[in-house]
Amino acid sequence: MDVRSRLASLRDGGALGLIDSMVSDGAAVNSRRRGWFGALMSTAWLSYMIAPILQAWSDGERLRVALAAPTLLIFAALVLGAFVIFRRRNSDAWVDRPTDPRLWPFLAGMAAGTATLIALLGPVALPTTIFIAVTAIFHMPGRESGYVTLLVVLVLLLLPLIVPSLSGLGFYFAFIPAVIWVARQLGLRGERLGELARKQRAELDIVEERNRVARDVHDILGHSLTVITVKTELAQRLIDVDLGRAKTELADIERLAREALAGVRDTVGGLREVTLRGELANARTALAAADIVADLPEVENAPHSELFGWVLREAITNVIRHSAAKHCTVTVTPSSIEVVDDGRGVGAAVASGSGLAGLRARVKAAGGTLTLSAPEGGGVRVRATIPE
Repeated sequence: MDVRSRLASLRDGGALGLIDSMVSDGAAVNSRRRGWFGALMSTAWLSYMIAPILQAWSDGERLRVALAAPTLLIFAALVLGAFVIFRRRNSDAWVDRPTDPRLWPFLAGMAAGTATLIALLGPVALPTTIFIAVTAIFHMPGRESGYVTLLVVLVLLLLPLIVPSLSGLGFYFAFIPAVIWVARQLGLRGERLGELARKQRAELDIVEERNRVARDVHDILGHSLTVITVKTELAQRLIDVDLGRAKTELADIERLAREALAGVRDTVGGLREVTLRGELANARTALAAADIVADLPEVENAPHSELFGWVLREAITNVIRHSAAKHCTVTVTPSSIEVVDDGRGVGAAVASGSGLAGLRARVKAAGGTLTLSAPEGGGVRVRATIPE
């Protein structure tokens, strides 16, 4: 696994995510394995209790050792079991779920073990109270774990007043559960915000995809249906004058309808491909059917073939549908495409329509600009420019 993947694991899952990435090298690690890791890390701190038990043994206090050693083992087993059994998946640890009722006997057993160890070993066992708060913090909702943490803090502050031998220690230890609780809540809040951001990004992606499909369907059907309409009108005029040409136009109408249907299917599947060369051929046919004289370039391999193809398609559609033009000229350079007609100009409805709006979005997404202007002789100039 590379460094970037490890950093992603650390960002998404914290230290445990990084451990998972190093141990499994990208494999999914289930919540139970994380639970074992957290439990082992937690119970490892209890090893400091071994020294006072050994000291009591060396002092000949066999009874205290006989009681303290099993109590410590049981206490460690309860901590271990709590982290393994009630460990939440890292992906939804931030969700406030109700406390598992089975956790309360664990906490009660840990409280009894802490009291027994303090009674047997004295002040050195006081830090075991922190384990009760930590277990609650990592396995209970924020409010309930806060109550348990507050109770532990109060015990640590008040216990020295009841047992003078514990004075001076409880005050310092009382801050540790509070700090852990605050840090945990801040971490969970960050995870909630991160999840919210991920959902918002997913929703934006859906909206963007819907806009893409709507834009593509508009561009495909708008152009094809416009040409079909023009050719149908032409075929109706020719059917009594030139039956052979009328049949040719009807065949073109059928071909365009099939292409439009295939384009819609490909758009939904995200497989549609538009090229400038193909759109120039379509424009030549469409303009001829609309009795518009076309001055079109011969282009083999344009640098921005697909984008310029979309620009040409939308511009030609508007020329045929709205301009009433007699001439249309298309100019293509490596960084721009320009479509100029000598018609009646662009109206407000066309300028603000969804076709040009979608076209602006396409060009902007490619880092370019789309401009509409009026040439000196009238008509419309549509120009898309991409920085070189």
